[in-house]
Amino acid sequence: MFEFSSYHVLLAALGVAIILAYWLPRFVSGREPAASALLIGLGWLIFGWIPGMPEAISPIDSPKPWEVVSELCVIAGLFGVGLRIDNLANLARWRPTARLLVIAMPLTILGVALLGWSVAGMTLGGALLLASVLSPTDPVLAGDVQVGRPTEGGEHPLRFTLTTEAGLNDGLAFPFVYLSLAIAGASALTPELFAEWAWRDVAYRVVVGALGGVAVGWALGKVLFEFPKENCLAKTEAGVFALAGVFVAYGLTELAEGYGFIAAFVSGLTLRRVESDHEFHVRLHDFSETIEHALTAMLLIGLGAAMPALLSHLDLQGAAIALGLILVVRPLVGWISLAGLKMPKRERLVVAAYGVRGVGSVYYLSYAGSHMALVNEAQLWAITAFAILVSTVLHGFSASVAVERATGEEQGSG
Repeated sequence: MFEFSSYHVLLAALGVAIILAYWLPRFVSGREPAASALLIGLGWLIFGWIPGMPEAISPIDSPKPWEVVSELCVIAGLFGVGLRIDNLANLARWRPTARLLVIAMPLTILGVALLGWSVAGMTLGGALLLASVLSPTDPVLAGDVQVGRPTEGGEHPLRFTLTTEAGLNDGLAFPFVYLSLAIAGASALTPELFAEWAWRDVAYRVVVGALGGVAVGWALGKVLFEFPKENCLAKTEAGVFALAGVFVAYGLTELAEGYGFIAAFVSGLTLRRVESDHEFHVRLHDFSETIEHALTAMLLIGLGAAMPALLSHLDLQGAAIALGLILVVRPLVGWISLAGLKMPKRERLVVAAYGVRGVGSVYYLSYAGSHMALVNEAQLWAITAFAILVSTVLHGFSASVAVERATGEEQGSG
């Protein structure tokens, strides 16, 4: 007897949406960044019209599942990004990255917070939370404009900068998320609160995150490549060690109250220094990337399905904030932060303009919603979802071409 199962329909529709998102761009070009926007759009088209579906999966009411899935996406992506980087010998290559982290990111937070406070009438805590959530660029959705796979090269300074910025600013956004939650809980920013935040949430947790990543990456390198030397794990075909390694780095660092996102990236970076030309690094990277892509696809389809519920809370002020971030604030502060460096103007413009927003923002806002009752939570989600939608469309359809032209690389063809 045949049984019509809504669960099986859901699985089939989910699979069709993922296939279409990666297949349809092939009729236009060989690039795949457009898949991110298509995943959101197809999730919206296929599931958004089902009565009750958008509300049922909305992160406003159920933030915890969104927090867990987006967390796994980000840590897998960060570990893979760390593994990608072939050459660390030239410290001068890190100067643009350092400028973006130390100058552009705080200025982005300041600019968006001012917009939230002045344009949308948010509280100080709410405006700072929105700015913190939207401040990091995404290591997951920006893979096509980053450096190549391990040992493949493709490390043009522009790509190196976009890669390392995305690898580090996810973890560095966390102190500002903590500060916004502390302000919201205390209803004011006091000197005592600021001092505690500075030593604990900035100094201690950043240092522990970096040290945890180095320690776990080094230990993992020894286990995979050196002990036992004649029969090491690197001789196996099991890329699952990438997932195991990032779980260890992230979990242990979080237990020590450090930033696991920083540890995930640094552990991949450190592991890559051990037998750096070994083909096993490619296997580790590809496995982590596969996990990342699978989780991200489901998350973005879910985000698309929830869009009707989320965007119903979007007003003109919220849309202006999201557009202001993507079209004005990030390009402007990125351009300013890179002043004085020996970087061609076209490369400087591309780096400044292409700060993709995505899964990291989903994680931070769902994390905040899971740990505190937020004022105007629906408004925060509406602005964040709209910013991600705009970013995946504008950046997804143009970033590859812009990077290729700026770097002088040969463009791909369909």
